Amino acid sequence: MANDDFPAARGRAVPTGRFARLSGFGRLAGGVAGGMLAEGARRLASGERPQLSDLVLTPANATRVADRLSHMRGAAMKLGQMISMDAGDVLPPELSTILSRLRNQGYRMPPQQLDRVLRGEWGNDWRRRFRQFDATPIAAASIGQVHRATLPDGRLLAIKVQYPGVRDSIDADVDNVATLLRISNLLPSTLDLKPLLGEAKRQLAEEADYRREGTQMQAYAARLNGDARFVVPDLYEPLTTGEVLAMSYVEGEPVESLSDAPQERRDAVTTALIELVLREIFEFGVMQTDPNFANYRWQPATGAIVLLDFGAARTVPATTADAYRSLIEAGLARDRNRIRETAVATGFLGAAAAEAHRPAVDRMIAAIDDAMNRSGPFDFGDRAFAPVVREEAKALVADRATWHVPDVETLFVQRKVSGTALLAARLKARVDVRGLASRAIGASPALAEGS
Repeated sequence: MANDDFPAARGRAVPTGRFARLSGFGRLAGGVAGGMLAEGARRLASGERPQLSDLVLTPANATRVADRLSHMRGAAMKLGQMISMDAGDVLPPELSTILSRLRNQGYRMPPQQLDRVLRGEWGNDWRRRFRQFDATPIAAASIGQVHRATLPDGRLLAIKVQYPGVRDSIDADVDNVATLLRISNLLPSTLDLKPLLGEAKRQLAEEADYRREGTQMQAYAARLNGDARFVVPDLYEPLTTGEVLAMSYVEGEPVESLSDAPQERRDAVTTALIELVLREIFEFGVMQTDPNFANYRWQPATGAIVLLDFGAARTVPATTADAYRSLIEAGLARDRNRIRETAVATGFLGAAAAEAHRPAVDRMIAAIDDAMNRSGPFDFGDRAFAPVVREEAKALVADRATWHVPDVETLFVQRKVSGTALLAARLKARVDVRGLASRAIGASPALAEGS
């Protein structure tokens, strides 16, 4: 959840009450409407006949939406971040632009509001528990911010403090963001978002329970015990509550800084992360589903990866694991018809889209299949296939009548898979993806070699 570019000077109190948060959305709607009227008048005066979506998604309105959600934090900002990362090429680019602004935008709580939160959790004399508590956060995200603190015995802690009012506002915030998506007229009315929104509310409620996150962090540490490639912070239970998470402070560099590391180091780190994703699906049956780059750090001296933020850990159902197993088996066999049929049968691809745009779907599968089966490790830095996929996907995106929302469990897992691939591309890593996938599902060596 960390953000090392977090602007410490940008302190704005988080709206806490239901009325304050509702007013925030009201001001957002009013500002967007005002922007639409001004832009509409300008375009009509110049002889244009603009569409509603043209007026909603102006640069000025994009700034209004991102700034207001960033100010409110909580589920409003979190859902915007999730949609921007999860939807990828499915959402229209204008809406993706608005939402992607939320990934690196946020404000810190002013010191007075932070003090009120900690007095409520630890008592009025909370400062006496520490030798030092840094009031300026070292990191922040959508539902909380992190502070460094020193215990009287010298131990360093990272203290994650939840923004006030987040837990109570989840349902209303999610509903309000969903309304924003609808009034933008960019999502077809036939698209049923209720299962996804309901699951988003459930996961956000779990992420707002810091005791649960502490338990998940301990469970991950146990699963990875003995694997020197990974480091998981230790939970400090005496100071952990439902809205404050205390853990050991672990040194590490931003994972993106690996971009300047030798190829061998980048390959090793990315291989470990992809192997972890496969173990989560097929071995652990539990996945940390938030692939935000800030949830990974790395230690240059050892090459170890520091794993952070376990609030989004969730069970991977056996049916979801089976769907990924079927897709991997089809991919290893290089049976393109089977890949398409499996993608539809498991819900990755809508049946209507596959039927209406069969040639485009087949060309996308062929481009990915060719890229995955070149000799040697898969080169994530070689994105030659990406323009082909993007171009062929345009027809599917434009055909709103065939839009399809996969099973919510698949969406959350795919979020992690896609995010990991995005990081691998950022690091230009070379990884034996076929070999890792083959071993993860217990396939024959012949399949792993593409025979």
